Amino acid sequence: MDWNDLRIFLAVARGGTLGAAARELGQTQPTMGRRIRVLEEALGQTLFQRTSEGFVLTDEGHDVFAHALRIESEALGIVRRANGQGDAVEGLLRVSSSDWFGAHVLTQAIARLREKHPGVVVELVTDARLLSLARREADLVFRIAPFDEPDIAQRKLLRVAYAAYAAVDGPSVPHAVITMDTAFGGMPDVAWLRERLPDVPLAFRSNSREAQARACALGLGVAVLPVALGDVTPGLRRIDLGDEPPGRDVWMGYHRDLRHLPRLRAFVAEVDRLVGMP
Repeated sequence: MDWNDLRIFLAVARGGTLGAAARELGQTQPTMGRRIRVLEEALGQTLFQRTSEGFVLTDEGHDVFAHALRIESEALGIVRRANGQGDAVEGLLRVSSSDWFGAHVLTQAIARLREKHPGVVVELVTDARLLSLARREADLVFRIAPFDEPDIAQRKLLRVAYAAYAAVDGPSVPHAVITMDTAFGGMPDVAWLRERLPDVPLAFRSNSREAQARACALGLGVAVLPVALGDVTPGLRRIDLGDEPPGRDVWMGYHRDLRHLPRLRAFVAEVDRLVGMP
């Protein structure tokens, strides 16, 4: 049995299709399908039921999936341990955050890091998905919820203040609302805005705070934005809707195996300086 075939098996099981697995691993769909057949022949079992909607694990496939997860965990642990060794502050650091936090906060820390350590390359992934630190989808993650994965070193980084905004040249009375998309409809600022403007029609939804800020500046309606974004976006002004919107905590986390990684520690130090941590 080839470990690479187990990686492909896991990718297909998670993605549900050969296409999704191929995109994750950077391979072609025919290659993925061929390696799955090779694995099934090696084990003497059918691991997937092929349907019109994709690949569904059989009972035997579920059994193999549980074992493959443990093998993957050990293999990734070896990689994390190896990457955490050495004293040189250089190499690739993959960081994930929301779009606005990456653009308006983390890029400043990246610039400071590069001035001191030009051998470090930071890859910033702005993604609403909760990337897995255990599977090395990211080395360092900033998000608005605590981490529930095992073996994650985490702490609350800062409290982000929010405010209501409208276009500088817009009407004095709110005529429309800009808010998060339905997938993020449970966020506190969404409910806060609808409670204060219950009869104002919805104009625009997006999971991107940057897109909301731009739409607000163009006069589409009122939006609740992080002040670090809203205060620096041209064409916006704060408005008073009776009280301040609820703020959000930003949590920072990384796998414990990487806690001694020099480039990660150097970047965290720059982020702490930026947000005023001791």
